[in-house]
Amino acid sequence: MKAKNGNQWLKRAGISIGIVCILFIIWLWFIINHLPSTLKPDESKPIAVLFSNIRVISMVDENLPSQSAQDVLIIGDRIAEIGATGEIKAPEGVLLIDGEGYTLMPGLIDAHIHLNDELEFAAYLAHGVTGLRNMSGYPFHLQLTERITKGQLLAPDFMTTGPILNSSGPNEHILQTIVNTADEARSAVREQHSAGYRHIKVYSNLTPKAFTTILEEATLLGMTISGHSPEGKRTAGIPREKPFEIPWEASLGKGLITLEHIETIVWHGLRDDLTREKMAVLAETIAQSGEAVTPTLIAHKRLVLIAQSKGAYLTRPGSDMINPLVTWFSQGALEYWSQMDPSVYEAPHAEFFLKATGLLHQAGVPLLTGTDSGSFGIIPGESVAHELELLVAAGLSPFDALRSVTRRNAEKLGFEKTGMILSGYRANLVLLAKDPLTDVSVVEHPVGVMIGGHWLEQQELDALKDSARSSGVSSFFRSLIRVIEMKLTH
Repeated sequence: MKAKNGNQWLKRAGISIGIVCILFIIWLWFIINHLPSTLKPDESKPIAVLFSNIRVISMVDENLPSQSAQDVLIIGDRIAEIGATGEIKAPEGVLLIDGEGYTLMPGLIDAHIHLNDELEFAAYLAHGVTGLRNMSGYPFHLQLTERITKGQLLAPDFMTTGPILNSSGPNEHILQTIVNTADEARSAVREQHSAGYRHIKVYSNLTPKAFTTILEEATLLGMTISGHSPEGKRTAGIPREKPFEIPWEASLGKGLITLEHIETIVWHGLRDDLTREKMAVLAETIAQSGEAVTPTLIAHKRLVLIAQSKGAYLTRPGSDMINPLVTWFSQGALEYWSQMDPSVYEAPHAEFFLKATGLLHQAGVPLLTGTDSGSFGIIPGESVAHELELLVAAGLSPFDALRSVTRRNAEKLGFEKTGMILSGYRANLVLLAKDPLTDVSVVEHPVGVMIGGHWLEQQELDALKDSARSSGVSSFFRSLIRVIEMKLTH
């Protein structure tokens, strides 16, 4: 009898556990696949939108930074006409937006992010970011690109590199594709192209043979190349006692469209020697070679701010829009930087990075605006305004900084028909209550955003921020599953 009762108990327990598992799978499937209505395109958008009597920063002519008393007509997802107030004849049913006292400019583009979850799109749009270049591709990024192209997802323009190509070494990461030989490098580039990626990202540990092969194969397949300047194997004494295995100049003139991070340039190009005169020579060298540079000043500055605030910077308003899996994975780094004395290394380097960026600008090197958003402590979307502030602190005029984040990012990265307010261009626009040519920081708080002709007013922007803040559980599990998927497929 006892055995029979025991078997019945085990059977009931097994059934109960099975039901719990099924319910958990259903719950997990729901939170992974559920997206808020804020990221679903509104099918009932107006036939046309007319911004009337507005100040326009078009980015078309640097000799004419802005024009007042302008009308801008949007039909569908295109800028149809621009003219003096009262000159444009709008079609019936147009949505009229009184632009008096407001400024209209092209949408912002972040040239260096790491997208962990699509709910981060909500944070970007809420801050006026209408274009993104993701710098570390997962398979799901290609799926997102397709959904955005088909109009199934309300999101910024989006492009992605493939998985980062690196060799074994101190900067090796679990989600990178490690290639040490020419054969491994060639195979990796071909696999990325076959998967659908069209942009390659190279990293600092790459061996000479792997780097050379990546350049050759990517060029053969018509893929663009960006990233860190590869250093080769980092042995004892590098960089101060002996040079890098791969000279910094070896990355110039080889087809890289952008060099990422001013820290990398100072580290590799100057061997971490913070000398203004040497940096000026290096800047002239890059200018003559023709590569663009994405300084990502905020990426290093946030380390200083975390350390100076003893970690309080990590809980500033908006921090709840940072992907929770990133925060969880970064606990060790967060604790480390919260206890660090920044005056020894980080703060002096942050100051020199500003000077170095200014020297690049003076030499005529095209500067892009990127933030490294998607890593710890950097709030998606918001970080663009702070990067612009740092670019201005480095010596760029507000117009130059705004041109960097709009027209230059679009042209250098290949975002078609955007970055300027020009007839025939796509209607990716930002409406601001104040003048960004006086203070670039005002771009952080748009009062309206247009993406692909979809008009988002303040209420919708607030709802997008709420969606990004409430994304915790779903974003965590979606991101975790994608990390596992990425690891299993590489």
